[in-house]
Amino acid sequence: MSISIFYSYISEKYHASFVNKYLPLFSKDFQSRILRFRKWQDAQLSLLGWLLLVNGMERYKLRFNEKKLRYGPYGKPYFLNEGVKFNISHSGCCAICAVSIDFKIGIDVEKISDLNFGEFKGQMTIKELDKFKNSSNSKVAFFEYWTQKEAILKASGVGLSKDLKSFEVLNNKTKIGHEHFFLREIKFNPRYKCHLAIVGHDSESFQLPS
Repeated sequence: MSISIFYSYISEKYHASFVNKYLPLFSKDFQSRILRFRKWQDAQLSLLGWLLLVNGMERYKLRFNEKKLRYGPYGKPYFLNEGVKFNISHSGCCAICAVSIDFKIGIDVEKISDLNFGEFKGQMTIKELDKFKNSSNSKVAFFEYWTQKEAILKASGVGLSKDLKSFEVLNNKTKIGHEHFFLREIKFNPRYKCHLAIVGHDSESFQLPS
């Protein structure tokens, strides 16, 4: 199984030169979408995520072809008639991209921050809520739960259109319909939580990336 993960951080100091250098690599429509962002952080995060994909595809000796880019019914991007699968996420100052030539994947990264966790308790199953209540660090526990669920939904292609309580993660695995999902935490910065979800088969011997 081949999966590669790439991440980087944004910088206000180099924003203008970054955009001027890399934005012209994309189509006029893409450029206008990036330039519509009101905050420089959002513009740079979005552009950086796509550049990570370009870099990731080069590792597999593949060329990024924007003309083959399509979007699923829930907004997940994919390439038409290309074997590569990918997913992009960003939060805080970090953008991350997972690229695979073997499996459908989803990745989610979130910066650990203060939230009103009570607003999300209604989206947790009983077991998830018990785990959250018994955790010694509620912030870390919440973002672990959230990135697991979000990565799975992104791998499935339905995003947050699906009820988070409709499936439960046990031992880093879950099943939605006929699809089996396997999770691996991606550790790269203690201020962030990140999970990778891979769609596989229950009978499959699975070796997730370290």
